[in-house]
Amino acid sequence: MRPAELERVSVAEAADRYVELVRAKTLTGALSQATAEVYARDVATLVELAGEQTVLDDLTGEDVDALLLAFARRPDGRRSDGGRRQSPSSQARFRRSISALFKHATLAGWVQVNPMTLATVTARERGGLRPERRALTREQAQGLIGAARSLGQTSAEPGRRRDQQTGLRDAVIVLLLSTLGPRVSELVRANVEDFYTNDGVRYWRIFGKGGRTRDVPLPRDVAEVLDDYLERGRAASADKALLLSWRGRRLARGDVQAVIDRVLAKVESGQRRSVTPHGLRHTTATHLLADAVDMDAVRRVLGHSDLSTLGRYRDELPGELEVAMRAHPLLREPRQPPQ
Repeated sequence: MRPAELERVSVAEAADRYVELVRAKTLTGALSQATAEVYARDVATLVELAGEQTVLDDLTGEDVDALLLAFARRPDGRRSDGGRRQSPSSQARFRRSISALFKHATLAGWVQVNPMTLATVTARERGGLRPERRALTREQAQGLIGAARSLGQTSAEPGRRRDQQTGLRDAVIVLLLSTLGPRVSELVRANVEDFYTNDGVRYWRIFGKGGRTRDVPLPRDVAEVLDDYLERGRAASADKALLLSWRGRRLARGDVQAVIDRVLAKVESGQRRSVTPHGLRHTTATHLLADAVDMDAVRRVLGHSDLSTLGRYRDELPGELEVAMRAHPLLREPRQPPQ
């Protein structure tokens, strides 16, 4: 039932009240902490774009269209070059976040009409058709992986204490992201005890979305760098976290991009391309699928419940169709039985 009287609250005040409600839901388990923080970040962006003193009820469908376009054109701060627009998935997430705010505002009596229902701007107009490939090409990915491996082979950095040697840690971060494609939240939540060995194979038990877990085997090269890091590169700390800052504290999500950028700086310019942690997730999916790895296996590596979701994480590779046709399975010579 709609409230009898409209309350004319500012965008900033509405945002504060809504974020307080969202964070309260984490206490009951209705929302995860990570989801609540995403809502809070998007609502803060809305306040910045709409203006703190603007009355929420004064926003029209046209205003919402302008806000969505303004967000789409903002530089993506996760990229080192800072010059690219928001990705389609970021735009969709922002739209969902502010839609949830306006839905609550309608029920709370802060707006007479939900302006989201009057918005007309399309995904195409926002630039929602993917403007560029996210996945690295094979050469770019191999350049990044090669730079990460070299970090694991370098000697201790002169003039720094043993607990401040971060090269091996950075190598582990980039190798796990590039070959297994975890979500960045899954990576920074990882604990040492989540890695175990079974029948000579190293596994990572990943705690993912919705309380789901998946056990993913590590490629041998990655497992060797991980074990080297655990033996001699991890700062001495009682913290159970896998990834630690040089101060011995769990690494934050925001630190991961800086690690990738540091490793990228060691890649030859011809192979170097800026990439986010999520872009490395796309890279994993793209190259596993391009190499004809079973789709269900890729789904389990990435931690999706539905095969259809893989389409979002796969980019087209240059020359991919030509290679597929040259290696067509129906045109291969049949194998001769052993004599």
